Amino acid sequence: MIRDVLNEAENRMKGVIAATKRDFAAVRTGRANPAILDRVSVDYYGTATPITQLATVSVPEPRLITIQPWDRSVLKEIERAILQSDLGLTPVNDGQIIRLAIPPLTEERRKELARLVRKEAEDKRVAVRNIRRDTNEQLKTMQKNGEISEDEAKRAEKQTQELTDKYIKEIDALLQAKEQEIMEI
Repeated sequence: MIRDVLNEAENRMKGVIAATKRDFAAVRTGRANPAILDRVSVDYYGTATPITQLATVSVPEPRLITIQPWDRSVLKEIERAILQSDLGLTPVNDGQIIRLAIPPLTEERRKELARLVRKEAEDKRVAVRNIRRDTNEQLKTMQKNGEISEDEAKRAEKQTQELTDKYIKEIDALLQAKEQEIMEI
């Protein structure tokens, strides 16, 4: 039973790490990364559809993203969606393909993005700590109900803390790598 509780906690913490990676990938840096388009949806026949489901997105150069839709009639919609997004990029549409030039970031924008990423990392750390709290509460309830002994509960709490430390270190490593990528000129 304790194993089940700890496995569930670990799976939830792995989910936080996956969310952290996904959120960090969506933060624009000076380099072209197709993941920045993940949050941009296009109105395609009345349905909000991600760009990646409508087109081939590629990075032919370090500062250029190209979007080639399978259906050319959706070019204008993709262009409109990118302009309305908070990416701050201007699409160039030549009737066949959309090009997004990624401008180099200013020092001020770099610092702002680093601050944003640090806040995101702190939110993820809090999520991991909340999972630890929930797990510890489950263990205390199991102890109260006589399902496990006090020693088993203490051992399980220690293991929960070790899991928490492991995943918070992983979040910190992801944060450090992303900050380094943002500050790179």
